[in-house]
Amino acid sequence: MSSQDQQIMFVFPGQGSQYVGMGSDLRRDFPVAQRLYEQANDIVGYDLVKLCLEGPEEALRLTRHTQPALLVHSLACLEIFRELTDDRVKPVLTGGHSLGEYCALVAAGALDFETALRLVQKRGECMGTYGAGEMLAFPLHLDNVQPLAEKNYCVVSARNLPDQTVIGGLGEDLDRLTEEAHAHFPRKRPTRLKTEGAFHTFYMITAALHFRPVLDAATMSTPTVRALSNCTGAYHDPDPAAIKTRLFFQLFHPVNWIDNLEIAFRDGINTIIEFGGGLGSGAAPEDKRPNLESMIKKALRGSDFTAHYHAAINSQTLRETAEALRS
Repeated sequence: MSSQDQQIMFVFPGQGSQYVGMGSDLRRDFPVAQRLYEQANDIVGYDLVKLCLEGPEEALRLTRHTQPALLVHSLACLEIFRELTDDRVKPVLTGGHSLGEYCALVAAGALDFETALRLVQKRGECMGTYGAGEMLAFPLHLDNVQPLAEKNYCVVSARNLPDQTVIGGLGEDLDRLTEEAHAHFPRKRPTRLKTEGAFHTFYMITAALHFRPVLDAATMSTPTVRALSNCTGAYHDPDPAAIKTRLFFQLFHPVNWIDNLEIAFRDGINTIIEFGGGLGSGAAPEDKRPNLESMIKKALRGSDFTAHYHAAINSQTLRETAEALRS
């Protein structure tokens, strides 16, 4: 595929893709990453670098820490990639899952690094302080699980794939939902997510109200490329005031990730690059696998579209992807 034929989308993962040691290879190998992490320390007012590199995991998993840590890691990967490609590989579209939407808005030119970091720091504090509940990921279609969820005072938190729906609610309500869902779909077992609350549900309304003044006051520009909204499932209105309202609503409305992917596919995206985070039990950054890759490839398998996927989540994959796209 020639560079002229590439329609590139940059994507960024959300909470759950953090790990102790995140960024250690980037800081070792790339001065631009060192500078970004030191800047982040000054902005957040605590030793974010030490927390990312050394943990403890329990502290890194706290929403108030997870969100700044992931944003910095994702944007460090982005800056390194730009450096490795002489900033010649440009997206026509950006998108992110939950927290990742803020990274996507930085990549789209709507937010600068400092503003985005201050926003997600406050967002994480509000979600951790004022939120409640838990989350379950069901391998079920929305139409199958939503009626059961609502019967048990639970609601949809994210639509990741046609057959993957995340539900949020209080722990005891989710327990009842799990039992009832098992009776209807005995082979479909949900996965409990390690979060501090039922994100993207009505349990985050108080958090959103506390976050709103900071969001309203933030400096935001018109994006230079299109960016996707989790809340609507479609493109952000380029008006910064409209973007802010969608980020406000995003806190207590479902993440429509499958809609984000499908609109990107329909509009001709044929190359997707994922920046930041990592999953897996291996301790080293090179042992990690990307957070969104599986969802993206499953969404493609269920569609009439094709796209090349690339990871840019550590030193190794950054170099490999940069080389592949430069050539």
